[in-house]
Amino acid sequence: MGKALFSTISIADLIGTLPRALRLVWTMAPGWTAINLVLVALLGILPLATLYLTKLIVDSVTAGLATPEPAAAFPHVMLYILIAAVIALVLALARSLSELASEAQSMTVTDGVSDILHAQSIAVDLAYYEDAGNYDTLHRAQEESPYRPTRIVNGLVRIGQNGISLMGVAVLILSFSWLIALILIAAAVPTAMVRYYYARARYRYEIAMTETERQASYFHGVLTSSYNAPEIRLFDLGGLFRIWFQDLRNELREGRLGLARKRTWADVLAQTVGIIALFGSYALIAYTGLTGTITIGDLVMYFLAFQLGLGYIQAILAALAGLYEDNLFLTHFYQFLDLKPAILSPEHPVPIPGIRGQQIAFENVHFSYHGGTKDALAGVNLVINPGDVIALVGENGSGKSTLIKLLCRLYDPARGKITVNGIDLRDIDPIAWRRTISVTFQDYVHYYLSAIENIWVGDIGQEQDPDRIAACAHQSGIDPVIRRLPEGYRTKLGHWFYGGQELSEGEWQKIALARAFFRNAGLVILDEPTSSLDPLAEAELFNSFRNLLKGRSAVIISHRFSTAKMADCIYLLDKGRIIEQGSHEELLRLNGRYATMFRTQAEQYQEKPE
Repeated sequence: MGKALFSTISIADLIGTLPRALRLVWTMAPGWTAINLVLVALLGILPLATLYLTKLIVDSVTAGLATPEPAAAFPHVMLYILIAAVIALVLALARSLSELASEAQSMTVTDGVSDILHAQSIAVDLAYYEDAGNYDTLHRAQEESPYRPTRIVNGLVRIGQNGISLMGVAVLILSFSWLIALILIAAAVPTAMVRYYYARARYRYEIAMTETERQASYFHGVLTSSYNAPEIRLFDLGGLFRIWFQDLRNELREGRLGLARKRTWADVLAQTVGIIALFGSYALIAYTGLTGTITIGDLVMYFLAFQLGLGYIQAILAALAGLYEDNLFLTHFYQFLDLKPAILSPEHPVPIPGIRGQQIAFENVHFSYHGGTKDALAGVNLVINPGDVIALVGENGSGKSTLIKLLCRLYDPARGKITVNGIDLRDIDPIAWRRTISVTFQDYVHYYLSAIENIWVGDIGQEQDPDRIAACAHQSGIDPVIRRLPEGYRTKLGHWFYGGQELSEGEWQKIALARAFFRNAGLVILDEPTSSLDPLAEAELFNSFRNLLKGRSAVIISHRFSTAKMADCIYLLDKGRIIEQGSHEELLRLNGRYATMFRTQAEQYQEKPE
């Protein structure tokens, strides 16, 4: 995948990312960026003034030594020294302020880019996260984008600062010898070429090894996560996963060190060329000084000018190579930002029918996942009438969860349609539609927030009404547990933060159910809502389930037929198709697949005759 990504990035793409990076930094930190630009001009000009003052000081001292009273020249020399000292102080202040501005700019941009990544991560379709091929791009975007835009701006700042200084130095060197000016440029080129080559090589290596890096991150997460801790210890997997993590990190480290070693030797050779050119030019300048063609002050000035000029050119070329590298990596950030979600609100969305009284219908719905070889749903037809409770049952992979994802409009059907009171779901704003649905997924989230916040996030459009939240907690059966916590509903849940209290898995599931009841929704979707509950808690919940719904419609996915039997209509799915439907009693009388599955499960709870 890395090679494919690299081959798609052209020079035009790299040039195209540069203005975007500049706009990004300017938008997020205009004040600090403006201060940096002013300081750049100062830091570029003041070294030239110092260089010229050095010449004046040396020439004044030389001239004074040639007079009968050398000490008489001291006031003149002292004036130049004082001016040089003031410039040095201004330079020191400018450098310190530049470091402050750069650090503040970097922190501001890093936080801003993280926010952009979060916004885009929310905006992209769910399908993006279910395609393993996208994770390399996402990983590189997350790893590189927070600091690369600032590096690009700082690189341009260095180019500007050194460019201003170089122009002044170039005038001096050209006035002395055009040959030395050419030597100066030629001496800097090898170092720049080395940096460019290895920037490209490092990019290729990092892209090729992205999946390896993600695998190492995965094992790191497994070894340090509280979620995995019990099983890691139970199966004694810690030592094995540590070895696998170390092997992956060793592979990454050796590859990077190998590149670094090659770059170091190449850089030494390039620097050798520069040193030979530098001291060869020193020899030429010294010879010119000895022949009396230039003054001692000129000699010192040209020495310093050549040394500074070489440093400026090398810094500019290094910054250009850095810009090339930063732009290479930043293309992944913009590839991610340029993704357009397929699930969009229509230009003129149709208003949603009232929250209550909705009839939802699946009409010959077909769907398959990206890269899938078979239909996840194939010709599904079902109706949810207002106030109905329906159950979806079937083996794993039969299409139950897929049907729910389409109902929540996390995906759109490939063929067929889903309607609400006859309105195609694709004609409704998806965000507005989701606000009318309350869902508890099988893999519900443990939010490490306070208990009251854990329930309130089920509908953040409502106020944190303690009485209503407590009522929802009472409905799910978690209220007594919360009241026994050290700070009641204000207690943080989980062990991630100081003072947090961990819950059992069944208690977490009750929190998730309370969250679902809190939302003012016309349709409640419960995916394996009692998988972690004990039989008594399950019975208590479903004995009052109709009262909890308060006239709302509900869709229940469950492998427990004790849960499914309470539904008005049960749909049995197999390989993406509905093969049986009806009430629990009707399906038992049909004596088909459902009846067989129900009796098989029921037998597990019956005593076998001796």
